[in-house]
Amino acid sequence: MHGKLRIAAGVLLAAAIFFGGYAAGQAKYGQPKTIIHISLIKWKADASDADKAKVLSSFKEMVGKIPGVKNIWTKPSRMQPRDFHTAFAIEFENRAAADRYATDRAHEAWSKEFLAIREASISPQITNE
Repeated sequence: MHGKLRIAAGVLLAAAIFFGGYAAGQAKYGQPKTIIHISLIKWKADASDADKAKVLSSFKEMVGKIPGVKNIWTKPSRMQPRDFHTAFAIEFENRAAADRYATDRAHEAWSKEFLAIREASISPQITNE
C-alpha cells in the first residue's frame, strides 16, 4: 500500500507542476481605467524637417505642463493609414485629465504652432472606463 501511495503522490505532484506551468504561461493583461489619446499626423507638403522636429519637441514640453499626463509615446513603429507621416500618444490618469488637456492654455498655444504645418490628423481616445 505504501508504494501505491508514493506513486499516487508522484502523479499528483507531476500534474500540479504541469498545470502550474501551463497556468503561469498564459498571457496576463490588465484593463486600466486610464485614457489613451492617439494622434496620427499628416504634414503639409511644404513643412520643413526643422519645423516638424520643433513641433514634436515642443509637444514634450507642452504635455509636461498639463496635470494628469502619465506617459507619452513619440516614435511610431508602424503607420496606418500609410499616407500619415508620424504619430504620438498620451496616457491620461482619468477622463478629467484628458478633458483638461483639450482646453489647457499650453495645449492651445502648442496647437497653433502644430496646425500651421499639419495637413490632417486623426485623434481617437481609448479607455476601459
